[in-house]
Amino acid sequence: MNLIESIKVIILGIIQGITEWLPVSSTGHMLLFDQIMPLKLSSSFISVFMVVVQLGSIMAVVVLYFGELWPLKKDRSETVRTLHLWLKVMIATIPAGIAGLLLDNVIDEKLSSWPVIAAALFIYGVLYLFLEKKTGAKVRVRSIDELTIKDSIFMGLFQMLALIPGTSRSGSTILGGLIGGISRPVAAKFSFFMAIPVMAGASLLRLVKSGFSFSAAEWGYLALGSAVAFIVSLAAIKGLMSYVREHDFSIFGVYRIILSVIVVIYFTVF
Repeated sequence: MNLIESIKVIILGIIQGITEWLPVSSTGHMLLFDQIMPLKLSSSFISVFMVVVQLGSIMAVVVLYFGELWPLKKDRSETVRTLHLWLKVMIATIPAGIAGLLLDNVIDEKLSSWPVIAAALFIYGVLYLFLEKKTGAKVRVRSIDELTIKDSIFMGLFQMLALIPGTSRSGSTILGGLIGGISRPVAAKFSFFMAIPVMAGASLLRLVKSGFSFSAAEWGYLALGSAVAFIVSLAAIKGLMSYVREHDFSIFGVYRIILSVIVVIYFTVF
């Protein structure tokens, strides 16, 4: 493993761990970083790395919420409750899962460019600022148990939007939740849970397509990036859940708009 490339992988892991859970687009940030400071590795491996590194973030959710997610409990009613939660999570996963399988190549070839990322950052930044002023008084769901199958399908449809780089999976699903009358903390937590099958499926798809044919160094980069993403995600998830209890997402809307302008200036001037 090359030292310089390892440092870049560590930085990408940090970016993934922070931005996966914030409504700012982890994929968009990583693709932009790779265009500014590109990894000197094969393009096929980089394509796989950008997805598989998310496994570290998934494991952070599993560790932090293991008690809520593990279905085999002594109390039968708690087991039923957890299985019902997983049913809603899996139903919410279906729209993005189907769209991801159908559009995987198109996303890689046509949409993973800075103009698309900049546009998505700007559009969703404006939406955050607008919707935060419109949804505050319409909350009807204040706990995970109150979520209905209809709510999970609704958030699942919004999750499809995140297939476009720069959109943000957590951001789009949380937006869907807010529009649907779900409290911000509940929408954020359910968004975390929705990430587990989506990211695991996307990672498995990329690994299968690659034939698992990586060098020892490449496997090392995958492990390093995922480990860093895991550690950073632990702090990021806790921080976001603490933040959303008292604040709205307006600051992320402003951040996205400013970043979109910086991206356009950087790639058109330099």
